[in-house]
Amino acid sequence: MKKLLATALTAACLAGPVSADLIFPGLDYRTGPFAAGGIPFADGYSDYFTLLNERDGGIGGVKISNPTCETAYNTEKGVECYEALKDGALLFQPLSTGITYQLIPKASVDQIPIHSMGYGRTSAANGKVFEWVFNYPTNYWNGASIGVKHMLDLNGGDISGKKVVLLHFNGAYGREPIPTLEALSEKHGFKFSAIPIDYPGQEQKSQWLQIRQQRPDYVLFWGWGVMNQVAVQEAANIRFPMENFIGIWWSGSENDVLPTGERANGYKALQFHNVGSDYPVFDDIRKYVVDAGKAAGAGDQIGTVLYNRGVYAAMLAAEAAKTAQEIHGVAEITAPMMRDGMEALEITEEKMAALGLPNFGPEFSISCENHGGRGPAAIAQWDAGAKEWNLITDFTDPDDEVVNALIMADSAAFAAENNIEERCK
Repeated sequence: MKKLLATALTAACLAGPVSADLIFPGLDYRTGPFAAGGIPFADGYSDYFTLLNERDGGIGGVKISNPTCETAYNTEKGVECYEALKDGALLFQPLSTGITYQLIPKASVDQIPIHSMGYGRTSAANGKVFEWVFNYPTNYWNGASIGVKHMLDLNGGDISGKKVVLLHFNGAYGREPIPTLEALSEKHGFKFSAIPIDYPGQEQKSQWLQIRQQRPDYVLFWGWGVMNQVAVQEAANIRFPMENFIGIWWSGSENDVLPTGERANGYKALQFHNVGSDYPVFDDIRKYVVDAGKAAGAGDQIGTVLYNRGVYAAMLAAEAAKTAQEIHGVAEITAPMMRDGMEALEITEEKMAALGLPNFGPEFSISCENHGGRGPAAIAQWDAGAKEWNLITDFTDPDDEVVNALIMADSAAFAAENNIEERCK
């Protein structure tokens, strides 16, 4: 029976050709309570690779394959999908903190890099310990820090005595920012508390009753999928000031605010890339992918926050592959070569502009020691009248003193537990 199930899973996963030399699997979730977020990301990720095939002939003259597997955001299924798709894979983008945690030890054994872009285990930013895991351009601890920096900016640099609540998914993803917020509360003197939401988060009356009773000055929100739109609706129901309700980048898409209508106006979210559809690359995607009938979805997600993020993730993968080809002098790279390209990746404004993404995100570079980049993010705010997100701040760097100390401590503990000798010496 197990053999039959494994065979069926493998067949279900292979949603694209696997004969190409450069294989970038997609661990997608187009079903389940988090599908609203998974679908546009998966569409953007696949469509960018299709664009490179159709317009450029692939990467360095080698075609790209993007086989996909449906995880439904289930950790066990995600690991099964990884096992089914790992042969020949250059890189995995798990799109789940739970799946990422399970794949971290497998990546080292299989020597396949993991890119948990803006999620996963935050301390993986320490390349001295996590050789095969990358989380550039930023991570959850940076996000928490920049959220607090925004509060400081709004209050003349002083939030001592203020109440800050973290409303969060009750899982690995949602608990990630707690150590940072605890450290920042000690540094800045605000009162911090955390309120968890159990999966899938369709019922939040008790959590918002607690918020109503505690009367916090700010609510930071680490949610995903249907949980997000429920939270925004409940915040509106108790008349919580939307400008003081700040989501992480996975809680800041159109799907999260549109169901609440005008009452969602002013809601904020962190973003580590820009928003909107006014970028030349999207014209090319329409021409070579959507109009040609080769889109991964209906082609109606272009320019939305999460479609943009999928495109961004694929662009970073492609640029790392180009770097690997240059380093090793071969077009048909292997996964260890891909890792070398990721560790030498440099994203400049000049490069992004040439790719049709001018001013889309901050510049950053990766090294042996630093697998996370600089870690900046900006604050976006929802304009319900125009039905669009707008960046209202520049990209801001995190509190490196606090965040880096936490990363070093957590990665050192991981290294000790797993007998890992630090590299990059």
